[in-house]
Amino acid sequence: MSTRRVFPNLLGRERDFVADTLRAETTGGMLLLSAAVVALIWANSPWQDAYHHLRELQLGPLTVESWASDGALTLFFYLAGVELKRELVVGSLSKVSEAVVPVVAAISGMVLPAIIYLAVNLKDGRPEGWAVPTATDIAFALAVLAIVGSSLPSALRAFLLTLAVVDDFGAILIIAVFFSHGFRLLPLLAAAALIVVWYVLQRYRIRTAFLYVPIAVATWWFMHESGIHATIAGVALGFVTRVVADPGEEHAPAERIEHRLRPWSAGVAVPVFALFAAGVTLSGDAIRQLVTDPVAIGIAAGLLVGKAIGVFGGSWLTARFTRAELNNDLEWRDVAAVSVLAGIGFTVALLIAQLAFAGDVAQVERAKAAVLIASVLAALLASVLLVRRNRRYAR
Repeated sequence: MSTRRVFPNLLGRERDFVADTLRAETTGGMLLLSAAVVALIWANSPWQDAYHHLRELQLGPLTVESWASDGALTLFFYLAGVELKRELVVGSLSKVSEAVVPVVAAISGMVLPAIIYLAVNLKDGRPEGWAVPTATDIAFALAVLAIVGSSLPSALRAFLLTLAVVDDFGAILIIAVFFSHGFRLLPLLAAAALIVVWYVLQRYRIRTAFLYVPIAVATWWFMHESGIHATIAGVALGFVTRVVADPGEEHAPAERIEHRLRPWSAGVAVPVFALFAAGVTLSGDAIRQLVTDPVAIGIAAGLLVGKAIGVFGGSWLTARFTRAELNNDLEWRDVAAVSVLAGIGFTVALLIAQLAFAGDVAQVERAKAAVLIASVLAALLASVLLVRRNRRYAR
């Protein structure tokens, strides 16, 4: 009886797509890290008042910080929606035998951090922050992998990318279900109608950008007004974008749009969000509070311990109790190192922290600080493990 590989080899256009995505996300990860460092330095400098005033500056209906989280990140979530649909239709998630392991690993890597957080916070803490440590930042993680893992097998990179797609989908569901407030029906119906219009335009192969841009902006606005987080508009439009090329068509619309928008997402939207989200105060008093704050402890434990055990445990158990086997190019120590790398929670984790503790500025700051510190520690620990594995493969 034939066996199914846990991490299948990628061939042809699928391999090229993974390579292109890795290059773009790696660049974005470096820009993301740079923006976060600038935010931290600025927020702890003598000019910190200017930083906070800029972040709270009202521009039209939203503050600058809200434009970054509700507006700029919509582009990031649109590409996440397109990427997920592509994986479901023609990618690695389209085949059940290949999708089982990364899906189980991603789910385990979200559930266990939430359980750990709740175990710390259920009695005397803030249980509403359970979702903060569930998200992995793929751009940051891929940047680390690119820097220290140049000789690692491509199957490991493909696994991390697939894991991140499923993880992003889980984060999208969490935001849509648990962090929507003041639900209003009419704006939601208007947003849904525009999403249908987008689908019809795609179905009839209309490519005029002058139609799509206004529809995207209007969908975002109505989704925002409905009480559902505005970034969900991006996900929904991504899901109704055509990902399969017609006969004689060189590229599907999803590929063309991704090619044009990914630099804006990785190079502008996500770094701008990081610039206004990562600026937390790290004074002596603030750090001392983190040590005793159940929220900070739960987030750090969830990212550093829950993610590593959840991702690795989910992968190993699935392979152990099914007929799947590990790719011949990989060892379980490789998977363990990448599981630690999955503990880098940044973009979406910071967004969820803002949503979970909205109205409590001090708690938001401590939650963000915990995300940043845990992410740095996860990156450092994973780098040590990956460097050792990289040397082995280089030899």
